[in-house]
Amino acid sequence: MTSEPTAVIHDIGYRHYEGPRLGRANAVYALAVHSLRGTFGLGRPARAKIIPILLMVIMLLPAAVTIAAMAILKRPELGAEYPTYAVVMQPVIAIFMAAQSPYLVAPDLRFRVLPLYLSRPLGVIDYVIAKVAALTVALFLLLAVPLTVLFVGELLVDLPGPLHTGDYAAAMGGAVILALLLALIGIALASVTPRRGLGVASVIAFYLFTSAVAGVFYLVLSATGRDDTAAWALLINPFFLVEAVQSALFGVVASNGYPPGPGAFLILVGAGALAATGILLRYRKAASA
Repeated sequence: MTSEPTAVIHDIGYRHYEGPRLGRANAVYALAVHSLRGTFGLGRPARAKIIPILLMVIMLLPAAVTIAAMAILKRPELGAEYPTYAVVMQPVIAIFMAAQSPYLVAPDLRFRVLPLYLSRPLGVIDYVIAKVAALTVALFLLLAVPLTVLFVGELLVDLPGPLHTGDYAAAMGGAVILALLLALIGIALASVTPRRGLGVASVIAFYLFTSAVAGVFYLVLSATGRDDTAAWALLINPFFLVEAVQSALFGVVASNGYPPGPGAFLILVGAGALAATGILLRYRKAASA
């Protein structure tokens, strides 16, 4: 007596992928673009678009007011605000960083999908580069758009005297440096916890702490006649630190008297390297968990 086979193979339509394999670089690019779109709410629910759009509008308001003032008052010196734009608008930039940094990293840590990203061909460094690049571009756009609107407005108003092209270029260079530093700091702080709310709180706490400490030390040291040391205290705040580097690199006037450029540049490099090291250590641990 022969027994009938009990196993049946069903063809459910799956096929092997036969298209081009674009490799590791394209995977990093795709992850970075996907993350960048998410920071502005693209591809996400409508409520995720509210904060990015609102903050971008707030960032544009001073530029619009300045353009209107230049058109009405015909005062070309009003257009020289490019280098200090980031310092003036730092609370708005900090809120954007606090809102979007945890979005980029917290869900992957919380739901433990990081090993799926790292299965292949992405590595830990590739993943970190994609996330930092996405936040850097997002922060740069947050600054570059109002600066460019202000410059275009200055062109259209056609004020007497030369354009502030040098100030605009310096501000754009400073925006690149600031965006990269803030992205490294934001990702480093947000990746400590898988909870998005705690990540937001940690970034905001960092900004408030550095701003308060820098301000208190500056006032105390200035009141005791230690103006040179007080200038160094300002560099505790990342925004003032980048403004000092921007002033040294591009020769533009800063909002405060800062110490010599080489010292500020070394602090900037050290802060960025420390944040990058913290990110890599955190993700190496998360990848092996």
